Amino acid sequence: MSATSRPRGGAAPADAAQVGAMDAGSAPAGAAPVTRDPVDALSAIAWACRRDLVLAMRSRSELALVLVFFVLVISLFPLGVSPDPTLLARIAPGIAWVAALLASLLSLSRLFAADHADGSLEQLVLAPAALPALVAGKVLAHWLTNGLPLVLLAPLAGIQFGMQPEAIVALTAGLALGTPTLSWLGAIGAALTLGTRAGSALLALLVLPLAVPILIFGSGAAESVNSGLGAGAHLSLLGAGLLASSVLGPFATAVAVRIAYE
Repeated sequence: MSATSRPRGGAAPADAAQVGAMDAGSAPAGAAPVTRDPVDALSAIAWACRRDLVLAMRSRSELALVLVFFVLVISLFPLGVSPDPTLLARIAPGIAWVAALLASLLSLSRLFAADHADGSLEQLVLAPAALPALVAGKVLAHWLTNGLPLVLLAPLAGIQFGMQPEAIVALTAGLALGTPTLSWLGAIGAALTLGTRAGSALLALLVLPLAVPILIFGSGAAESVNSGLGAGAHLSLLGAGLLASSVLGPFATAVAVRIAYE
């Protein structure tokens, strides 16, 4: 891809190669290489997040598809199961989590695919900014546009199934802690399947088994509240998973992206 071609966001790929110099000015000729510091990494995260948010707002139909799918799944379950309010309130957490997991899979395949197709991702790999920081910004933008709306819709699902207010709070908190981890697992899977045939199917095979613990602890938080127990243990495990994925996810995803260009 030539330096004059333009990626899908309307910004030239050459701009991506200058991410590392953001907020730092240009170095004079013959000067020693500039050492990256935490401010550079934060600037790269903000730049990548802002770029992907702008691109996501240009394709609102894709964002609406995830939300419509989530609402349809949780709405169709009572038709396929019993309409008994007690039964629906008991299985509601599992239904909400399965619907959120499947809805997130719809958008994960597009996390790197478009940038890979038009060459923008290669420019990000070659950029002087740290690739893990750029990847973190992209995943953050993905969660803000796909995961956060599901968290905001969780109370609606709880009310629809007649859950207790305390259980709805536990369900919402669990989704808030668990959906970012799902985004990181999906980012690693999406990077590993770049350029492969049937990438979406492979991505689902990679992500679904890894997401089982999140699904168990997330639904278990609301079920514990329904049983009269606290949800602290389940939410603590989800929080630990979020911390681990936030620390290790950027580096693992960056390695997977680099492997795709080797």
